[in-house]
Amino acid sequence: MTATGTTDRGGAAGAPGTFAPRPGAAPLGRMIRAQALLETKMLLRNGEQLLLTVVIPTLLLVLFSAVDIVDTGAGKAVDFLAPGILALAVLSTAFTGQAIATGFERRYGVLKRLAASPLPRWALMTAKTCSVLVTEILQVVLLTVIAFALGWSPHGNPLSVVLLLVLGTAAFSGLGLLMAGTLKAEATLAAANLVFLLLLVGGGVIVPLDKFPDAAQSVLGLLPISALSDGLRDVLQHGAGLPWGDLGILAVWAVLGLGAAAKFFRWE
Repeated sequence: MTATGTTDRGGAAGAPGTFAPRPGAAPLGRMIRAQALLETKMLLRNGEQLLLTVVIPTLLLVLFSAVDIVDTGAGKAVDFLAPGILALAVLSTAFTGQAIATGFERRYGVLKRLAASPLPRWALMTAKTCSVLVTEILQVVLLTVIAFALGWSPHGNPLSVVLLLVLGTAAFSGLGLLMAGTLKAEATLAAANLVFLLLLVGGGVIVPLDKFPDAAQSVLGLLPISALSDGLRDVLQHGAGLPWGDLGILAVWAVLGLGAAAKFFRWE
């Protein structure tokens, strides 16, 4: 006890019952950073996720650039393929990888326990999104280096590319979280991989959309992967400005996907 009758905790006098350091939750920004770092480490340590997000896009880029398997039109094959593979990288991380990981976290009760922590639910989703963005940056850097080594000659405004990638990430994240939050984990695993394969073939990533029948082109062109790959190709291959049509399609998918995920996502 001190001379004033107050309790001395840790060498500092204060009011009775005062503790130093004070117990309580960390600042919100620090909690989000810590959770995002954890999510990123878990993703990078997962061999299956690395296969999906890094190995497969890299192999496709190298294989189809080196071997004349698909008619990609005039010019070097890598100039057509690189933008599509960048779109595929966003799909694999923001949609497929995130849907599968979140679905199994939900099944094993991880999300339920995290929801009971001081970290708000929206902050947890923010941390997951930050983890996705960090992974995508690593993907884009790796694929860009490989594409340059294969003779890629990109054009256009980098800001347009960033805007397309951000909107594409938002669209695919919303759809991935919607799937993970409404289906069982096993169903999410199967559905996410099936969608990945279907969009790889029919989303303009490797096979140009003009190779499909006219009726199919009008439908496939409205898919988010088609809008992202087509928009990136317009900018990086043809040097176009902002591809407003593709940006509009991605914006609609982002609003619908994120809105539906926020409404229907079940934590248990």
